[in-house]
Amino acid sequence: MPQATPPFRGDHVGSLLRPAELLKARADREGGRISAAELRAAEDQAIRDAVKLQRDLGLRGITDGEMRRGSWHMDFLYQIGGVSHSDHRLHIEFKNEAGTVEFSPTAHRVTDKLSLDKTIFGEDFAFLKSAVDEGATAKLTIPSPSMLHYRGGRAAIDRSAYPEMAPFWDDLAEVYAKEIADLAALGCTYLQLDDTSLAYLNDPAQRAYVDSIGGDGDHQHLINIRLINQALAKRPAGMTVCTHMCRGNFRSSWMASGGYDHVAEALFGELKVDGFFLEYDDARSGGFAPLRFVPRGKTRVVLGLVTSKRAVLESKDALKRRIDEAAKYVPLEQLCLSPQCGFSSTVDGNALTIDEAAAKLRLVVETAREVWGD
Repeated sequence: MPQATPPFRGDHVGSLLRPAELLKARADREGGRISAAELRAAEDQAIRDAVKLQRDLGLRGITDGEMRRGSWHMDFLYQIGGVSHSDHRLHIEFKNEAGTVEFSPTAHRVTDKLSLDKTIFGEDFAFLKSAVDEGATAKLTIPSPSMLHYRGGRAAIDRSAYPEMAPFWDDLAEVYAKEIADLAALGCTYLQLDDTSLAYLNDPAQRAYVDSIGGDGDHQHLINIRLINQALAKRPAGMTVCTHMCRGNFRSSWMASGGYDHVAEALFGELKVDGFFLEYDDARSGGFAPLRFVPRGKTRVVLGLVTSKRAVLESKDALKRRIDEAAKYVPLEQLCLSPQCGFSSTVDGNALTIDEAAAKLRLVVETAREVWGD
């Protein structure tokens, strides 16, 4: 029998490459040549097309491709009350085989008490749900609560708003708890919390970065796990919540390296989610041995063995061998398959065509069917 609840045997992280028509509409809107309503209509059509593509490929967890977003996380985080744009720009260097890719986004600041005045992405999710037919599940992706803290740390939180950090963590968890309850009321049954911090912290350089912004790099993952668990403590019955973690995904480049060893015992043993989407597309992500800490039973591990960063198509036999290797640490029935990340974490997208990305997703679905019969 096909698996009834997510994560599905053949699944995906969420973001899809934006079609040329949508990119043009975004540019026209920024240039004042079309209205906000006209851009929204272009986004609606791109989402309908993305839903059809996913269904045609055989996917059962259906996202909107993040077609309305410029950034996978900041479009959400800036809608939390108390979060403001800063005059400061961050200098971030992503890495790839050819060298580095520089990125200079505006920084954010927490300037007031955190609050939630509306359901963030509520209208977006409602549209997605209306476009997904019976037999599939609308999936929403949002940044994990830890992402509000990770980029700027204590230095990005005004002491006038939070003289001490404990109330900040409590308020942040409460914002997310309310958001999750509101999404459930809209019919969301499949939610993914995207969290780069839990993968980044495996890299000693990233732990040193956390130290530099007033944190404790060696133990930050423990704080983040407690935060997420607090946010999920009252989640509604019937909602599947997964987390996705990767080491950076911007224009086919990455930020961090290192296996899951530093965070594995606490992450897999204590984080109260239904599934882990894990980046495992190359040696930069380490081996499968940390998966020995995954509890036996319902928790699923979605192996991100198919890269979303390059067009070259993996072989089914190679994917099956890697699934067999992972099954030495986690029972096969708890495993699933996906790309290691989305194809377009920002509007820029990775260095693939839409057809090449579709071939990757088709490979995931076909391989999953051959391995699990589902």
